[in-house]
This record gives sequence, structure tokens and C-alpha cells, in this order.
Amino acid sequence: MRIKGRRADRDTFGRERIRRPSPWGVLALVMLSGIALMKNGADAGAGPPQPAAAASATGGAGENFLPVPLEPLAYAPPKTIRIPALKVDAPIMDVGLDDKGWIAAPPAADPNLAGWFQNGVAPGQRGTSVLVGHVDNQAGPAVFYGLGSLRKGHRIEVPRLDGRTAVFEVYGVEVFAKNDFPGVRVYGDTGRPELRVITCGGGYSRAGGYDGNVVVFARMVEAG
Repeated sequence: MRIKGRRADRDTFGRERIRRPSPWGVLALVMLSGIALMKNGADAGAGPPQPAAAASATGGAGENFLPVPLEPLAYAPPKTIRIPALKVDAPIMDVGLDDKGWIAAPPAADPNLAGWFQNGVAPGQRGTSVLVGHVDNQAGPAVFYGLGSLRKGHRIEVPRLDGRTAVFEVYGVEVFAKNDFPGVRVYGDTGRPELRVITCGGGYSRAGGYDGNVVVFARMVEAG
């Protein structure tokens, strides 16, 4: 997906990469409206699990760093995402911004598909990489249905196209209202390789869909 008015080139892996003057320009655009994912989720009883208060990333993104931070990896697009605690093993596609300036979600028809915001950093690079996916679709639960049940200490593995695997440890899981989404806190650069995994959450209505987003905060702890 391309952002109107900006040229794209090909990275060394043959995948399209947006050429931009500064990542903060895109970050500011995204922060204006948070992230828009699916608004037509299936009516599935009590709905997907929501984060517990104890899972909050207290103090904001990047707190409680490892004593010896890992060396960031070079740029390489992600290939898949694995979350062992949720039995998630899903391919990743590139996504950009939609026509309203929100991070686009992968096609809803494929329930086992995640998206990487390709105009940001790659998982394992210094900075905050963003992966998104649907919580459900008309047929039922989708790839990140269980995201709100993750706890501190759970691992997220992201194999990359260069053969390396960035392994992240969850240090917070929270739900934020879409009309009050804390963009700086979620997307801000902590100076270390971090990951955010985002899906829909909060309350749900047929008229308006989900009114919030579940956000997983994680930092890289291994690089294979």
C-alpha cells in the first residue's frame, strides 16, 4: 500500500518501502486519530478477552529496561508472528495508512493474517515497530482475538526475511479508547527495539463497532 504523494522504492528484500523525509511526520499523522481496525466484528457472546489491570505498562512505554540492552538489528521486513501463549502463528503483510490517515488493517476475509506498518521501523530495529490485526470478522474470532489475555513475561517471536528472529517480551497490555488514543506513549521511540501489537477492543456495538484498541507493549530480549 502506498501513501499518496510519496514515492516508494524497493528494499534489498524486493518489498516496497516508502521513501519519506522523516518518520516523525508519519508518526504525527497516525497520532491524530489513533488506529482504526475492524468495525463489524461478529456478535460473539461476551466478546474477546480484555486486559487485566495488573497487565498495565505502568509508567509508560519503555520503563524497566533490561540492564544491558540488546544491540538493535539491521532493517529487514517481518515474515510471520508467533505468540506461543495464544497459539498464534500467522503470516505478515505490509500495510500503510488509509485515506483517513489511520493505520490500515489487513483484509478482513483472512482471519489468520497480521499487518506490519511498513512506513515505520522493522521488528528488531531501534525504535517501535507496529503490528496490527483483526480481533474477529463476520465468521468469528480472528488472529488477535486473544491478545487481551496476554500477561507480562509472555513472548512474541517475529521471524524476519533476513533469517533472523526478533524475540520480544511483553511488559504491558492495555486497552485505550479510540477517541483518546495516546499516540506518543504507544508509538514513541524509547531508544531500544520495541514492538506494539494492536487490535480492536473495549466495548462493542453493532452501530459503531469496537470503541477501543488493545495494545501490547513488548521489548526485544533475544535475537536469533
